[in-house]
Amino acid sequence: MLYLKAANLEDVEKEYAYMASLPKDENGFLNRDFGVSREEFERVVLPRYIHKSLGIELPEGHVPSTEYFLWDGEEIVGLFRIRHYLNDVLRHGAGHIGYGIHPLHRGKGYGTKGLALAIELAWGIIPEDEIYMSVNKDNPASLRVMIKNGAYIHHEDEKHYCTRIRKC
Repeated sequence: MLYLKAANLEDVEKEYAYMASLPKDENGFLNRDFGVSREEFERVVLPRYIHKSLGIELPEGHVPSTEYFLWDGEEIVGLFRIRHYLNDVLRHGAGHIGYGIHPLHRGKGYGTKGLALAIELAWGIIPEDEIYMSVNKDNPASLRVMIKNGAYIHHEDEKHYCTRIRKC
């Protein structure tokens, strides 16, 4: 069974193992916690994820966001970040939802199904009438995932497609 679950201390072992197995930067998905120890992950990173989801101790220019791990049964296969609303930087950049599927699980439909779950959650969180996302132009698989979930290309620059999904 596939489901999204917000970052939490209960699942720290599997969450840490997942994050530790990701590269620092791949296809536009930044693992800002690359290389942290297990102890630092539990003591610093997870509390930061949880605080950000509650809007607590946000760095300047950041908005509340929730890290959702994509689970297939007892295994984490992806990570989705939902930003609760947009500021000017996000409106012209990353948008509401960012995501990554673990390299071992790509090409199996997890991105499409996970994004559908994230979109469903996002409509209950965000105040906007459209979900904004962006994707690197050199990542056509992710663009296909967005389009399969109802996105259209709103505009582009030399490196990115910026997509939107309208609220039904």
